[in-house]
Amino acid sequence: MRIVAGKWKGRPLKSPSWEGLRPTSDRLRETLFNILAPSIAGARVLDGYAGTGAIGIEALSRGAAHVTFVEREPRAVKLIDANLAALGAAGLNERAIIRADIMSAAGRLGGEPFDLIIVDPPYGHDAAAQALAAVSPLAGAATRVIVEHGSRFAAPPAVDGLQLRRTVTAGDSALSFYERT
Repeated sequence: MRIVAGKWKGRPLKSPSWEGLRPTSDRLRETLFNILAPSIAGARVLDGYAGTGAIGIEALSRGAAHVTFVEREPRAVKLIDANLAALGAAGLNERAIIRADIMSAAGRLGGEPFDLIIVDPPYGHDAAAQALAAVSPLAGAATRVIVEHGSRFAAPPAVDGLQLRRTVTAGDSALSFYERT
């Protein structure tokens, strides 16, 4: 895994050494950030189900002002820390790591809404809908919410006032883009 673009372009990211964590591929991250390019600079970003931190780190590399990483797996939290440290970003106040599940973290993250919320739950039938419901309270009127899900599982058309606007499919994965109605 490598950072696709921005100030850390080409820098490697550490991958998990255990089963059960499915990092977003470089190709899918590139597709995601090509779509989001105009809205990254200066954005407040939530990287839910952060895993290796690749999504949030890519956002920082491309000019996001702040990234909050949410990950419940302790080994993955250490991996995010290691990836940030390798880039010299470990002590920056432009990012935060919350070790919790997305529901618990969302409950603690009230206040100003995020500009971008990107969630990558484990692929499953209702996973996208559950992730959207969890982060919906953190989405303001102008927030874009993106959920990565298995392409074999259809994205819900709407969840808690978030309306599906677009889905992009790449192999086994899909990115569904939501906005407030």
